[in-house]
Amino acid sequence: MPPNFSTALVIGALSAALSGMLALPARAADLVQVYQQALANDPVYQSARYSLRAGEEKITQGRAGLLPTVGVGGNYARSGDSMQNSSNTYTLQLTQPLLRMANWETYQQGKLSVAVSEAQFAQAEQDLILRVGQTYFDVLSAQDALSFLRAQKVAISEQLASAKRNFEVGTATITDTNEAQARYDLANAQEISAQNDLEVALSRLQQIIGQPPTPLSTLRPNVQLSLPQPALIDPWIASAEQQNYGVVVQQVSLEIAQSEIRRSRAGHYPTVDLVVGRNFTNQNSQLTPYTNGRGYANSVGVQWNIPLYAGFGVSSKVDESIALADKARADLENARRTAVLNARQAYLGVSNGLSQVKAYEAAEISSLSALESNRLGYQVGVRINIDVLNAQQQLFSTRRDLAKARYDTLMNGLKLKSAAGSLKEDDLAQINLLLGPPTP
Repeated sequence: MPPNFSTALVIGALSAALSGMLALPARAADLVQVYQQALANDPVYQSARYSLRAGEEKITQGRAGLLPTVGVGGNYARSGDSMQNSSNTYTLQLTQPLLRMANWETYQQGKLSVAVSEAQFAQAEQDLILRVGQTYFDVLSAQDALSFLRAQKVAISEQLASAKRNFEVGTATITDTNEAQARYDLANAQEISAQNDLEVALSRLQQIIGQPPTPLSTLRPNVQLSLPQPALIDPWIASAEQQNYGVVVQQVSLEIAQSEIRRSRAGHYPTVDLVVGRNFTNQNSQLTPYTNGRGYANSVGVQWNIPLYAGFGVSSKVDESIALADKARADLENARRTAVLNARQAYLGVSNGLSQVKAYEAAEISSLSALESNRLGYQVGVRINIDVLNAQQQLFSTRRDLAKARYDTLMNGLKLKSAAGSLKEDDLAQINLLLGPPTP
């Protein structure tokens, strides 16, 4: 069984989290609802589903080479100077392969091809979960950035008004007003850029779900994120080496390549078929009426063939198949190394992300204290306006970075399970418990 990963724990009882979810606005969409919309509307996922359906036919096509074939053929001809002679022949023939090694290997490849299609579809399902999660959190991150910029803009406008009042009464210089005005103008420009980033993020989400997204549920404040379980990296790497779907695809592809070697070598082997036929002949000649006649003839026999020489084509095909098998073996090793690298990066992303979150939480408290101290110092004249503005910017930047660190940590948790080959919809449901009503 692949390692289990608990993405995060909600502070408080689970019942409180569920009741909070039930309290969401009617038009709000959470992470699981967005994923369900993507399942129904994402064209990439739909393409993968049809590809699976097509791949499942490979086993039927491969089995066909082992089953009998039945056909009807005929011939009608007229001959003679005046076309007075006619011959009409029909044949019903059944051929059952008895010894065809190439056909047997084709059948085995058909079964392996179905396994490849199933693994590729499972990978497409995991990719959809990752794409939905990433675009969902991109929207939340863009919303946070815009919200913090607007809050910062309000705070700057208040500081600008204070600087103007102080200048009018003569307790501050015009420099304070100019600095506040410059920060306010910069905040305006940043707000426009943040609004554009939000529109782009919403468009990317719309591309996946096929409709304009409704307001999204946001991450609850002060959620506590947890370490991956198991907390050691080695089980995750071991799972990635064996159960990652990219590795599975390459493993089965290697088996197909090895089967292709055997199929190519079968070009040197004899073939044996059982042939059963029933013939009908109707011959009519006006010049030689004694040859006229009609009747049926049945036949049962074994047809065999031993290939002797084919211009070295079979040998060349065998050499080609061996080279392709070596290539598949190298691709398998590359897939394993890639899966291990992705698992290691995702695990470190979760581990370091948790440390980042804690650091930003401490920085938020410090930044808030620094802002309050600078405001008080500005009021008593020991701080200047630029000090307050810098403290405000630091606080809002810290809050923005804290929110993004939480999103990145959750996404790395999903990527870790994807690298290990165990990512499921239930993992989105666990994250869904961390979401609350959308921000107004």
